[in-house]
Amino acid sequence: MSNARRTPAPPDPRGAGRLARIFGQIALGGVLVTAGIGHLTSQREEFQAQVPSWVPLDADFVVLASGVVEIGLGASLLAAWRQPSRALVGATVAAFFVAVFPGNIAQLVERKDGFGLDTDAKRAVRLVFQPLLVAWAIGATNALGEWRRRRC
Repeated sequence: MSNARRTPAPPDPRGAGRLARIFGQIALGGVLVTAGIGHLTSQREEFQAQVPSWVPLDADFVVLASGVVEIGLGASLLAAWRQPSRALVGATVAAFFVAVFPGNIAQLVERKDGFGLDTDAKRAVRLVFQPLLVAWAIGATNALGEWRRRRC
């Protein structure tokens, strides 16, 4: 028998990425459920301030409906662990974030205060975070990777 020392194998990068995606998916699901509950309860007025003036619906209805959607999307993220449903949920969450982005732009243009965004600078910085939310939804669920895999 040899007394040669064995070099430990390097960690599997897919394993670390998988753990990051799992954590990201759980965290985003929790964020959405929490935000959705806020739409329906204590933060309702703050969310109403973010509804653009050009939306032809009652602001309270928009806030309540989007809250229910956010709870549903968050719960779906917490429940979907097998592909392709996991990727489909991630893509749907990303599409939701894109769909509400005009509201964030309107908050800046219409100079509406809400959630401490009481200056144009703060409202402008907020816009940067929406694409990050889209990326989070896609990355945490491996939606792009699953789409590429199924396309080939």
